[in-house]
Amino acid sequence: MTVLLNDPSRWPSINASPIASYFAVAVSVGVMYDWALAFGQEVELIWRQRWSLMTFLYLSVRYAGIGFAVVYLLGNFPTTLMKDAVSTIMYDVPDWMSEVVNVILGVIMITRLHAMYQRSRKMLIFLIISFLAIRIANVVIGAIFMMQISGEEFFLSGTYQCMFGYPGDALILASIIWILGTVWEVLALLLAVWIAVKHFRELRRCSTSDIIGDCFTVLMKTHVSYFASFLAISCFKFGLFSPMLSDMYSLDTQIYLGLAQISQLVQMFVLGPRLILGIREYHAMLVDNSDKVITMASMAFQEHVHVSTSSSV
Repeated sequence: MTVLLNDPSRWPSINASPIASYFAVAVSVGVMYDWALAFGQEVELIWRQRWSLMTFLYLSVRYAGIGFAVVYLLGNFPTTLMKDAVSTIMYDVPDWMSEVVNVILGVIMITRLHAMYQRSRKMLIFLIISFLAIRIANVVIGAIFMMQISGEEFFLSGTYQCMFGYPGDALILASIIWILGTVWEVLALLLAVWIAVKHFRELRRCSTSDIIGDCFTVLMKTHVSYFASFLAISCFKFGLFSPMLSDMYSLDTQIYLGLAQISQLVQMFVLGPRLILGIREYHAMLVDNSDKVITMASMAFQEHVHVSTSSSV
């Protein structure tokens, strides 16, 4: 039901709405710009290669990001008129899309760790059980959280607003979801660091394993940058407990929330696809270098045969 109000106490909400819209536009444009920037690499390293599970996962994350950007932009534009049920759906869809993308990113991380641990079956079982336990708990808690959210249309002093009511324990439920997600990310990082340190120590004893060492270096670079973004998100969410951010409609709080949202979407839809793209790029470089070596060896061999034949005549 649409409610018409001209209450001055609602003006802070009116003033905060454009700020949220500015950040929505910025993050949506940023996600699409990154896709356009990496599209050439995507065609060369993804579309033209043999299709596999990683191909499907990359395309799912990349193009889910574009869909998320569109939905998120429409949901945060104050000029977009929607009914109560539609506005609630527009609010829920990005959250569930984020959950699905996080599942896909978890599968990518499990695949990377499984490869780093030399396809150990015990490690694979441990990772799958840990990941499923955390994600199932998050889905259940998220469903409880969203079932208690209600949306309502308002025309406040001539501006369209869609406001949501949150349950009293909303902050606790959101904190539990964040803590469980952090546990998984920290676990994945520790496992990656441990096996990387172990391999680098072994590589010091063997001077012929430069390729393996470089591969682990690429894996760790992409993993650390991905985790660093998650750490930034965790710091932003931890900061929400600060009493300085108690006023949700203040300029400082809106800027803080906008930066937190940018960090989260960059982690999922920019750094997430690069977990795969970085490895594909490194593999393509190895193939290119090996082709050059073979070509140079072939030319040297042909020249040697030509000189030998000429001298024997």
